[in-house]
Amino acid sequence: MKNNSAIDLTINTELAHTILTGFIRSEITRAGFQHAVIGLSGGIDSALSCFLAAAALGAENVLAVRMPYQTSSPDSLADAQAVIDTLGVQSLTVPITPMVQPLIDQFPEMDAMRRGNIMARQRMIILYDQSAAFGGLVVGTGNKTEILLGYSTLYGDSACGINPLGDLYKTQVRQLSSALRVPLSILEKPPSADLWSGQTDEGDLGFTYAV
Repeated sequence: MKNNSAIDLTINTELAHTILTGFIRSEITRAGFQHAVIGLSGGIDSALSCFLAAAALGAENVLAVRMPYQTSSPDSLADAQAVIDTLGVQSLTVPITPMVQPLIDQFPEMDAMRRGNIMARQRMIILYDQSAAFGGLVVGTGNKTEILLGYSTLYGDSACGINPLGDLYKTQVRQLSSALRVPLSILEKPPSADLWSGQTDEGDLGFTYAV
């Protein structure tokens, strides 16, 4: 008889923190760098990556980049700022609307998915430019659930130098984020790439991350 019981994904958060900060530190220094660059969306994944990078390298060696589009939620910007203020990392805000809108306007029939992919890829262009300017590796923010489901944009949010969350399921990201005291407003809100108004990850997927 088939066993339909759920797998226990509970992790030892202290051990996970030790392993992941060690991974970030060793991989970045082994590549000859001391700095990290992270796209900070205001969501839980990028917040956790930023917390881990700051712990691994020191807050002064981490650059958090906010890249809002004209329809981005003000709450997302505020949540990203809360992470910046909590950790004391360096920060930069680069609005992407003037960069992506000319392309979007050329194709009036463009659907939300196409627009979202353009935004995600433009954000990665900015992060890699800042990687060169700041002298640091781009640290990814994709979790294992997203990777296994293919819920990401090729050459967009899937692009990075290292990805410390790549072996954590979304439920484990939440566990570790809670243990590290990521701001409550981030922990409690529905996960969203914030690519268009009202968009949520679980709405796109058709089921919850817990499932």
